[in-house]
Amino acid sequence: MQSTMANIKNLVEVNNIVGEPIVTPDGQTIIPVSKLSFGFGGAGGDSLGAKQQGYGGGSAAAVKIEPIGFLVVKDGGVRMVNVAPPAQNGLDRIIDMVPDVMDKIESIANVKKAD
Repeated sequence: MQSTMANIKNLVEVNNIVGEPIVTPDGQTIIPVSKLSFGFGGAGGDSLGAKQQGYGGGSAAAVKIEPIGFLVVKDGGVRMVNVAPPAQNGLDRIIDMVPDVMDKIESIANVKKAD
């Protein structure tokens, strides 16, 4: 189990979650964002039968890195461009709407400042 966890630790680093920024010729900075899921398990047992004695055990691990979107930085603003499938429940939908609502509030505030 310790060996499995050590290998997972080597796989899980911040560059696998938030990628290296990419600067486009028009001045945009694009930063890839991914979701990391992992799981592990292990089992073991003793055989104390009359003819055989011993121990058996094993462990397994799985790691999944899935792209979910890109942060786009341009002209002092940041927006999230999702590539993940649409939200499945109400809370996820609300969370997905937050960047759009913030953009609208910011544009309203900028219009009022200009007046």
